[in-house]
Amino acid sequence: MTPLTRLHKGSEEALSRLPKLDIHELREEWRFLYKTDASPHLSRDLLIRAVTYRMQEVALGGLRPEPQRQLRQIAQELKQTGEATNRFRPQLKPGTRLIREWQGRTYEVVVLNDGLSWQGTHFRSLSAIARKITGTAWSGPLFFGLKQNRSAGRRSPQASLPVCGTMESSDAAG
Repeated sequence: MTPLTRLHKGSEEALSRLPKLDIHELREEWRFLYKTDASPHLSRDLLIRAVTYRMQEVALGGLRPEPQRQLRQIAQELKQTGEATNRFRPQLKPGTRLIREWQGRTYEVVVLNDGLSWQGTHFRSLSAIARKITGTAWSGPLFFGLKQNRSAGRRSPQASLPVCGTMESSDAAG
C-alpha cells in the first residue's frame, strides 16, 4: 500500500493531496489502485482525475452492473467497427422532473414508477405528452431534451436545443 493510500484511504485529505504529487508519485498511486502500470502517454492531469475516480470508486462503490454492461458493449463495438453507434436511452428514476419551455410556457412532467404525470393525468410515454402540448407528432425524448436531433450537429451555433432540465425530487427537497 502506498503511503498516501494507506494513511488516508478514501479521505478528503487524500484527494486534496493528489494535485501536490509529482508524476512519479501519481503513477505509484495508479499502480496501487489499478494493479497495473499507467500508460506513459497519460498526462499528469488525467492521472490525477483517474486516481481520484478510483479512490472514490473504492470508497463509495462503482457503477452498477447495467451501466458497466453498456460501456463494455460500446467499447466492443468501437473496437470492432471503429465507431460506437449504440445509444442508450437514459433511465429516469421515479420523482425525476422534466421541465420544458415551449412557446413561452413552462411544462413540467414527473416520472412515476409506472409512467409519467402531466397536469394530473397519467401517460405511458413522453411522446404522448409532447403530442398533447404541441398538437403535432413529436418524439417525446427529443422534445424534452433527452435525445439530440440527428441534424443538431449540422445546425448553426446560434440555433438552440429545447430548454430542458432534470431534477430528482429527493435532491430538490434536501
